[in-house]
Amino acid sequence: MTIEPPAPGEPRRPHGPRDPGDAWVVAPTGEKYWGRFGAAGLLAVDAERGVLLQHRVAWSHFGNTWALPGGARHEGESARDGALRESGEEAGVPADAVQARFESVLDLGIWSYSTLVADVTVPFEPVISDPESVALEWVPVDQVETLPLHPGFASAWPALRAALDARPAILVDVANVMGSVPDGWWKDRAGAAGRLLTRLSSLAHGGVDAAELGLTATRWFPFVGAVLEGEARAADVSHDLVAVWRASGLGDDEIVRVAQKLVGSWNPVIVVTSDRELAARVEALGVSVRGARWLREQLD
Repeated sequence: MTIEPPAPGEPRRPHGPRDPGDAWVVAPTGEKYWGRFGAAGLLAVDAERGVLLQHRVAWSHFGNTWALPGGARHEGESARDGALRESGEEAGVPADAVQARFESVLDLGIWSYSTLVADVTVPFEPVISDPESVALEWVPVDQVETLPLHPGFASAWPALRAALDARPAILVDVANVMGSVPDGWWKDRAGAAGRLLTRLSSLAHGGVDAAELGLTATRWFPFVGAVLEGEARAADVSHDLVAVWRASGLGDDEIVRVAQKLVGSWNPVIVVTSDRELAARVEALGVSVRGARWLREQLD
């Protein structure tokens, strides 16, 4: 593997000095890949308009094709941050207008490309701010394959499209998960519940390996919810990434109620509990169940 700087006419930053990541990685066989530290792109999905694609200018690498707004990652930058930054620079995508759903990573050893798939939560209009773009358009999902696609995106699109059918949700039986670890939670149930919610918020941000959810792609950022009961209802619930329900009666009944509601909008829905009776009740709704130990392993 060698690192080559860009030649005249190759991808460049629209503003400011060149980043050290803006260079070609050249494989021993001669193939060239843009991004010394890998590259990342954003597949923004709008429920009404489709997916946001970039028509690449003729002089760019694989010019006159359609692909994702994206580019070289900075040193030490996560793929998620890189995709959001690049799409903001190239297409004016507001980082707070999309919600990450999953990442799909192509890892060639010497180089990697990460696709961040994110749902549009606040409608926006893309803005061309990069000389590599001829156009930016919302393309209906069933029309993407009719366009002349960048070879890399063309190869990835079938799997990405198939994965769009999944929207995972994890609902946590907080009382059961807390009770699985003898850490003194019984002395301060609200405090213990608050600590668990903090860790669940980190999980929602950091994501879960696809294999743990029985899904394709690489990493998912599921909807995370939690049910509090009894004294735990007084827990601090100021966690933007975790939806919290306080049970007015039995916690199990509230979990069943919430799970039934989630099934209509999310797939798969996973309830975390080691309570066999509760597990049977939610499984009857078509919900999957994971034990408290499984969740603790994801939180570690």
